[in-house]
Amino acid sequence: MVLLVCAIAAGCSGGGVFRREYEYEEELYLSLDGSARLNVRASVASLVALRGVDLDPNPRARIDRNRVRALFEGEGSSASVSLARRDGRRFVHVSIGVDDVRELSRLAPLAWSTYRFDRRDDIFEFRQVVGQSAAGAGRGGAIHWTGEEAVSFRMHLPSEILFHNAPSREVERGNILEWAQPLSERLAGRPVEMEVHLESGSILYTTLLLFGSTIVAAAAALALVIWWIARRGRGSEITEPPPAQNI
Repeated sequence: MVLLVCAIAAGCSGGGVFRREYEYEEELYLSLDGSARLNVRASVASLVALRGVDLDPNPRARIDRNRVRALFEGEGSSASVSLARRDGRRFVHVSIGVDDVRELSRLAPLAWSTYRFDRRDDIFEFRQVVGQSAAGAGRGGAIHWTGEEAVSFRMHLPSEILFHNAPSREVERGNILEWAQPLSERLAGRPVEMEVHLESGSILYTTLLLFGSTIVAAAAALALVIWWIARRGRGSEITEPPPAQNI
């Protein structure tokens, strides 16, 4: 039961059961060596409106995965694509891996962003600015916005966060930050500026070190308890006198 409760809590806090659904979302997993993986989850309509991609936003249109993959692939990057439906509309999920996060801006659908990742003494500084969207909002007359749609830019960070400018001012479970924006503002090109300062030590390394130290301490405590029980057992032994001998 405890394990079940923990699993449910982890799913909810990590963006599981109660996670808000966005029309367009970028989720960046950054490493201290500068490599990164970016997951893009977006409706086809938002890709057309925001990035001007050459796809049919009609919910009944067939989507070619290879065509979508070609949009997000370039020199030094690889991409995988999956398709989904939500609320009767088509969505694409793209995962892009790069050796240098700054190379993402070379990919056409991500060219609206500029990336910086520098080291100053023992601090890593990351900065991303999302600029103008493409002029594709009314293409084909097939995109109908309700006004409640939103976009999101999320980051999963590898070390302790020393500074960030996320609007919520909160760091979610697992060192996650989020910058959300109404779709209408993103269509209008209102910039999103993200800045984060990180420690140079990886959280994973620190966690593993702490975990290993805990195991060693627990083993030492167990050995001490066993030694104490054994010693007490020896001290409580009663030595019987030898039987009397008949003379």
